[in-house]
Amino acid sequence: MTKNIVISGYYGSDNFGDEMILKVLIEKLKQFDVNITVLSLNPEKTKTLHKVNAVNSFSMLKVISAIIKSDILISGGGSLLQDSTSVKSLFYYLFVIKIAEFFRKKVMIFAQGIGPIKNKFGEILCKKLLKKADCITVRDDKSLFLLRSWGINNANLVVDPLFGLNLAGSNPTETVGIQLRDFKDLSEEFLIKLAKAVEQYFYNKKIKIFSFQDKLDKKVCIHFESILKSINPNLQTEVIYNKTNDELISLMRDLKYMIAMRFHACLICAKYGIRTLALSYDYKVDKLAEDLKLPCVKINSNTNIDFFINQMRELNREILLKTVNSKVFDWSYLENLLK
Repeated sequence: MTKNIVISGYYGSDNFGDEMILKVLIEKLKQFDVNITVLSLNPEKTKTLHKVNAVNSFSMLKVISAIIKSDILISGGGSLLQDSTSVKSLFYYLFVIKIAEFFRKKVMIFAQGIGPIKNKFGEILCKKLLKKADCITVRDDKSLFLLRSWGINNANLVVDPLFGLNLAGSNPTETVGIQLRDFKDLSEEFLIKLAKAVEQYFYNKKIKIFSFQDKLDKKVCIHFESILKSINPNLQTEVIYNKTNDELISLMRDLKYMIAMRFHACLICAKYGIRTLALSYDYKVDKLAEDLKLPCVKINSNTNIDFFINQMRELNREILLKTVNSKVFDWSYLENLLK
């Protein structure tokens, strides 16, 4: 019998990681007899890209109607249940889960990072709702331990869904990638220090600066290019923006090195065997770097960047690929829920 699935997440906002997770999730779901509806900030674009039904995330009557007609709500992936980004977004995603549980629909928390939640009412509500969820998978041990401290013992640890992404082979050239995003702790001092190190080690290489979500990344990427040019006007630089996800992936596959802030920029490059330095602004980036044995420097750190760039240059590509390929996404929790 056909099952109706509603997917709730940060979709339709042109965020590379979230959109790629949605793509992988939909490809998996389409192996089953299902109808899929995505709650999206840009439903028309989501419909076109993924060939699914979509409704506006904030058209609440349509959201509730879609949930009433569904059999299963999938909440995730990504880091939805936290209030570091916004307490409003936390309550929105909890509201969607509450509606599904009120109408006795099955609920799956899919490959999420949970927390931090500083709002006490938000924490209480999150605990209450997750205790009723039919299936919970989280993508890091910190989230797993948090849920266990709440008395939620049926959560399962999985890797990020994009470890399951099939990529064509890479073709390394003498090109260095830089991927930056706007973040409150990303200081001018750090950008200047990073630019000086990039110029010192890669003055004779093409430098591509990647914007993964233009409304957050583009401005800081253009600014970083201007810093590089002020240090050495002869550097070959290009800011990559206004690209589809497939175009971004295609452009990354030719890199020899990548210095990246975003979790999924680090992950995709590691999957290609590209020597990668993670710039950490969040625990999830630290944890990914630890799991993949990538060098990692915090963006609010006074550490000497040269040390980490040399660590990146010395990474063994074959060992990196072997490590990445050992991470396999476990679809069995979703498959069991669909049966």
